[in-house]
Amino acid sequence: MLAHAIFFYTFSFIAIVSAIMVTVSKNTVHSVFFLILDFISISCLFIMIGAEFLGMIMLIIYVGAVAVLFLFVVMMLNVAQQKNQWFSAEKSSKHIPIGIIVSLLIFFELIIVIGGWKYKPDLVSAMSLTIDKDITNTHSIGYVLYTDYIHVFQLSGMILLVAMIGAIVLTFRQRPGVKRQSYFSQISRERSDGVELIDVESNKGVKSDE
Repeated sequence: MLAHAIFFYTFSFIAIVSAIMVTVSKNTVHSVFFLILDFISISCLFIMIGAEFLGMIMLIIYVGAVAVLFLFVVMMLNVAQQKNQWFSAEKSSKHIPIGIIVSLLIFFELIIVIGGWKYKPDLVSAMSLTIDKDITNTHSIGYVLYTDYIHVFQLSGMILLVAMIGAIVLTFRQRPGVKRQSYFSQISRERSDGVELIDVESNKGVKSDE
């Protein structure tokens, strides 16, 4: 129990410090690295409390995909230079008030959620339910997700689909003078359209310099 408590407080301290450094660090790349460290610490906490599925999901999805994507975007877009231009230019001061307003809204929402939280009777009764040790956490999460919350799960999938389509539409550009492939015309291409046989008379063909 002592070792478990030591590891718990260690990972918790690392997670809190990393989360603070994500917002405090001036270098954007360093912020992404602190974010990765925060995700790893939280996944370790999930594994310690017995939720190994959530811990591995944190490592695979957030650390292996989302954080790495953030890192590539930050390194390719040169965010540091853009940030300096935003804060140094005279016309870019509007970004700071908008950021402060959004931060205050998120802060007040968290206060409302935490302050207005009340334990419902069904949650209290759920704590006294017997847990089947033969069923793994992954099986239990899948059972709850695809039975009680199947509509919410499908709705979240539709939202992600709409977001993906919106990203494709926003990044799609029609540029003139660019050669593009037509997959339909390539697949439906016949031999007569691509090959032309010409009967060339003698001494009237293409002459090559020797």
